Amino acid sequence: MNRYAYLTTGLAIKAISELSKAKVIINGSEKIPKGSIVFVINHFTRIETIFLPYHINNITERPIWSLADYSLFQGSLARFLDKVGAISTKNPDRDLLIVKSLLTGEANWIIFPEGRMVKNKKIYEKKYKQGKFIISSEEGKHLPHTGAAALALRTEFYRERFKKMLEINPYEIARLMELYQIESIEPVFRRQTYIVPVNITYYPLRAKENLLSRLAGRFISTLSDRMKEEIMIESTMLLSGVDVDIRFGEAIEIKQYLNNPSIKKDISSKEKINFDDQISSLPIMKKSASDIMQRYMSAIYNMTTVNHDHIFASMLKLMPMDKIDQDDLKKRVYFFCSCALQKTAVFHHTSLDINQIHLLTDDRYKKFENFLALSAQTNIVKKKKNILIKDNSKFSFEDFHKVRIDNPIAVMANEVEPLSEFQDNIRRIALQPTLRIKNWITECLIDKALTEYEKDYGDFYRAGESKDKDVGKPILLKGESKEMGILLIHGYMAAPLELKELALYLNQKGLWVYVPRLKGHGTSPDDLAIRNHLEWIESVEEGYGIISNICKNVVVGGFSTGAGLALDLAARVKEISGVISVSPPFKLIDLSAMFVPVINVWNKFAGMFNLKKAKKEFVKNNPENPHINYHRNPLKGMGELEKLMDMVSSKLHKIEIPTLLIQSHKDPVVDPASSRKVFEKIKSPDKEFILINYDRHGILIGQGAERIYRAIFNFINKL
Repeated sequence: MNRYAYLTTGLAIKAISELSKAKVIINGSEKIPKGSIVFVINHFTRIETIFLPYHINNITERPIWSLADYSLFQGSLARFLDKVGAISTKNPDRDLLIVKSLLTGEANWIIFPEGRMVKNKKIYEKKYKQGKFIISSEEGKHLPHTGAAALALRTEFYRERFKKMLEINPYEIARLMELYQIESIEPVFRRQTYIVPVNITYYPLRAKENLLSRLAGRFISTLSDRMKEEIMIESTMLLSGVDVDIRFGEAIEIKQYLNNPSIKKDISSKEKINFDDQISSLPIMKKSASDIMQRYMSAIYNMTTVNHDHIFASMLKLMPMDKIDQDDLKKRVYFFCSCALQKTAVFHHTSLDINQIHLLTDDRYKKFENFLALSAQTNIVKKKKNILIKDNSKFSFEDFHKVRIDNPIAVMANEVEPLSEFQDNIRRIALQPTLRIKNWITECLIDKALTEYEKDYGDFYRAGESKDKDVGKPILLKGESKEMGILLIHGYMAAPLELKELALYLNQKGLWVYVPRLKGHGTSPDDLAIRNHLEWIESVEEGYGIISNICKNVVVGGFSTGAGLALDLAARVKEISGVISVSPPFKLIDLSAMFVPVINVWNKFAGMFNLKKAKKEFVKNNPENPHINYHRNPLKGMGELEKLMDMVSSKLHKIEIPTLLIQSHKDPVVDPASSRKVFEKIKSPDKEFILINYDRHGILIGQGAERIYRAIFNFINKL
């Protein structure tokens, strides 16, 4: 290998990497041991042969060479591959070079045990008796290659033989050093050989026409369908952006596989043993190589980074019915992601770390929308209104080289087939009746709400300041019919108790009612000071998840900040039947709120100069309901409230469902004129504005509140 060429080509690859939109995420690099290493990696794209050596070299600071398919070594590409440390699988000296470089530590190696690329990701076959891992390729099905294991065993065999010959036959050492062209024996003794399994997972997996594929089609008239497909897939990854999770597994120490009397006898033999000589322990070595292969194949595929596409594809495949309600599919995926994934022993994409409630509301990250579009485009499903008609035959495929374009959903499902616990849990959820899934989601969300409240209350309890625990506890009231459910959202610095009287009134009319706790509330101001408006939105969405899985129709209502949150949900979730907004705080009269921007600037200034004592993080609050509300108002919370109202204001025109807006004429906190402006921005043809001549903000508690309750019920009753 030309080391100078290797290094300079690495600089070129670095430049390409920086231009690419692909995001490489390295996991488990601390597991890589010091020593001579064969990295065994799953093989899905051509670019792995080029980019993986570059990234692993950055981690290990050792040259990384790799085996590459012989068909690539043509023309200028052959010269390029040689410069990046790749050697043809048909090079007659390949095995000797690999063993020699591993013995001396001159380089570590990448070997793809699947042989060639597995474009369909079909590597798992339960029906085969030889083993679970059976590779699908253009030539047919075959076992994974044992070459990486065999070469690692041969390397460690000769390393141990060098040590033994030092004691009993120095002349044999000299002969072996000449055979392997080893200048110094010391590096051989300082190392040992390992195999490190590595998984590479791409997300999202999409293919589309792009600049590179169009240029290739224009200037290369003889471009085969196979090359067109590879250029389209891999250039899409580079140009459009894809997350590339590279995950390193536990190293396999090869020396332990030499603890066999027959192998030890050959290691100690005084006879000359050349590189390709048949030795008596060879059958045992082959058996060990097969065992190691099964071990690293299992490790590679158990490190697959599970993502939304894997889950949607697997759920769609395993659901037994041909006609599937798309909301039912989303609910099953939500339940797996939120309530089963954490109990499933798999690695997962970072997008699954956040709250998955978006799958039950507005799909704001477009996880389902993008999957559904790809499924429809490739005819896995046909959509008729809200029903998906599934074509089960599409989960098999014929053209190996076009499968990534023609049938990507099947590829996604295949990739996670080896994850047995994942498959068991997906199958269990896929086979359940819809009603049970709804009940499971409801139970899961209720348990989450109560568990989080218990924890937050314990973590942020402040003697003399925190209220009784019942004040902040979420409220669920069972109705007479599941036809209509009501979601009520409390205000800023308040708690569910604020809306209990209204909830009881509506419940007595036969309605189901749920009042969630907004994050940071019902505990202490210190809790609210670390929360943001996105957490409040998720609290509301989880409340909607509970009531919408109990009742057929849902009306959402809120008071003050809760009114703004209700409008936000109504603007995003089209399934909501109506929205009630009482005193939405789009413009505040309270003078303390006006000084928040100035105080925030001062706090930043104090922070720059480490003047912690000079910071002002809370202002005094004089609540109308001191048994519920906080007496300290965190300034950060006021800033989050402002962000929330700005965001909701920009969405008001999207509200097209029946709307009731109620405002106190003499509200000392909220400017009544701002509520009129909110009402005017709402585009619903069925909307009503009620102005109440009260002189307080908290109009849902105390004298005259029942008048408002009646108006709210009448609005709901019309729906």
